[in-house]
Amino acid sequence: MRAGRLHSGALLGLVLAVALVAAGCGEKSDTGGGSTETTAAAPAVDDALAAKVPAEIKSDGKILIGTDATYAPNEFLDTDGKTVIGFDVDLFNAVAAKLGLQTQWQSSKFADIIPGLQSGKYEIGVSSFTINDERKQQVNMVSYFSAGTQWGAKKGNPVGVQPDDACGKKVAVQTGTVQETEDLPQRDKDCKSAGKPAISIDSYQDQGQATAAVVSGKDDGMLADSPVIAYAVKQTNGQLELLGDIYDSAPYGYVIKKDQTEFAQAVADAVKALITDGTYKTILDKWGVGAGAIDNPAVNP
Repeated sequence: MRAGRLHSGALLGLVLAVALVAAGCGEKSDTGGGSTETTAAAPAVDDALAAKVPAEIKSDGKILIGTDATYAPNEFLDTDGKTVIGFDVDLFNAVAAKLGLQTQWQSSKFADIIPGLQSGKYEIGVSSFTINDERKQQVNMVSYFSAGTQWGAKKGNPVGVQPDDACGKKVAVQTGTVQETEDLPQRDKDCKSAGKPAISIDSYQDQGQATAAVVSGKDDGMLADSPVIAYAVKQTNGQLELLGDIYDSAPYGYVIKKDQTEFAQAVADAVKALITDGTYKTILDKWGVGAGAIDNPAVNP
């Protein structure tokens, strides 16, 4: 998982805006810190699925969602600096509506979401989490989308970054992502084993900062989830370009408490219902991410 929000193309301005957003803290009734509640028209409730929502979640008709709102076009802050928007948001709002719930989105640091779910601070995590074995040991994960990793660099790739040989380069990445914890460490190890210079890995708290570092020339290249890199390139008005092909495609998953397996299955069934009725495709196409569509949502695939 993990590019920052950008509606106008001024990426450095984006970083300043994102820096104003503190990690969410507070109770379920709190609507500060970047949280929003849905009020728009939504898909009809599926009573059978709604019956599987845990009592502690359905008690007030809301579900409190932890999200790192710095990852456009998946989840990011709108121009008001507090409303969380994106394809992840639109899709899970529709899932929640099927379950008879309103959504309340709370901005958080990415690395804090799973611990926050486990402690009861959040009731679900929706933040482009790549499903992997380590996470499945901690939580239930419900697949809903597929994304790979892609690299990006400043337009023209002036320092000659190559995804398969980034030895000696300065590479930007978001903290806590699979790109930081798995991808780059292995590439760095391969560089050292081959007697080549190490990769200088610059980790940033949010993807907007990583992207800005490449635009400014501080870092030579970056890598992130494929829809995020593509969106960053598009929104920087020609300042960045894509490098290489998409690789290591894997599903994103909603993060649900380990003891809520029935609820996790209800969420998977709600996604399936949205695929069947066309809502799913409409939402993905709206955000230009239809290439990541799946047809078989599942619990812990």
